[in-house]
Amino acid sequence: MVLLATGGTISSRVQPAFGGATVAIDRGEQILGSLRSQPPYPVRVVDLFHEGSYLLTFGDMADICAKITDALSDPLVMGVVVTHGTDTMEETAFLADLTHDDPRPVVFTGAQRPADSAEPDGPDNLSRAIALAGSAAARERGVLLCFAGEIFPARGVRKAQTFDLHAFTNPDFGQAGFISAAGDIQMDDVLPRLDPLPLPSAGDGDDPRVDLVAAYPGADSLLLLASCGAGASGVVLQATGSGNANRVMCQAIADATAAGVVIVTSTRVQAGPVLPVYGHGGGKDLATAGAIPSGLLKPSQALVLLGLLLRLGMDREQIAQTFARHGAHPQPGSKSPRTQSIHHY
Repeated sequence: MVLLATGGTISSRVQPAFGGATVAIDRGEQILGSLRSQPPYPVRVVDLFHEGSYLLTFGDMADICAKITDALSDPLVMGVVVTHGTDTMEETAFLADLTHDDPRPVVFTGAQRPADSAEPDGPDNLSRAIALAGSAAARERGVLLCFAGEIFPARGVRKAQTFDLHAFTNPDFGQAGFISAAGDIQMDDVLPRLDPLPLPSAGDGDDPRVDLVAAYPGADSLLLLASCGAGASGVVLQATGSGNANRVMCQAIADATAAGVVIVTSTRVQAGPVLPVYGHGGGKDLATAGAIPSGLLKPSQALVLLGLLLRLGMDREQIAQTFARHGAHPQPGSKSPRTQSIHHY
């Protein structure tokens, strides 16, 4: 088993040198040493970062994914556990899932309470994640997130609570199962996996700017125009409802699309798909203006997918096709754990 430590609350303690703020400081061996009992398998620790996940860039997330691949290059490795801050765990886990090409489990976990709290939740979360990553039941399920006994697929997972121990939810793609404190695992039906996308290597091509712009009552096109003016290659619109904005933003999106900027429409709504239905600046007009619906992918993960596809050099049509696949609701009960898809680069 390989434990990749990246920081986050699970490694954090109050530091007087930082004005009493809580900061990530513990190394992976300290996190592993906090377990109340020995792991059932030998664990090799690799320290990558000691950062709160709110500090990570796309490049940092790609580095984590590359280290996952490196760890799995050893055929003796049963699985990989990544300790990660909860703020952006949904982004990194999704990027890892998009690029994961191995039947062995990859499990993300972390904590809501720091390591020096009176009752830290990190040791229990890590213990369960290690048990899950070594389980045959977790194979061929892509990247999983294990937190407070709940198991989620990476696609669609979202942080839903700022401090509650049950921090995550996945209303569109569902829960993958549960794991008890004793390590007993209950998994739901296998959902189809999509063929993995390549992970760009460091220094491969440009590092495109991809921004997130929100629609809200009274919003104009100023922020969208500023993003395009700053050189954005892609923009995710956090729209309202089923993917709506207004006439002013719709016109700006048409202009941006004509100039070669790829626009993807997601929604601020917790669950449900983006569908082009309404006019007068609504989703139907946004689609006509060139915006690509994100399907079930919410803004955080739509941003990750768009950033990856632009780094792979995909054009707008290829990006639209990929969003249609990854944003669609998978059908459970498939005999094959992976659906077939064709990628052109």
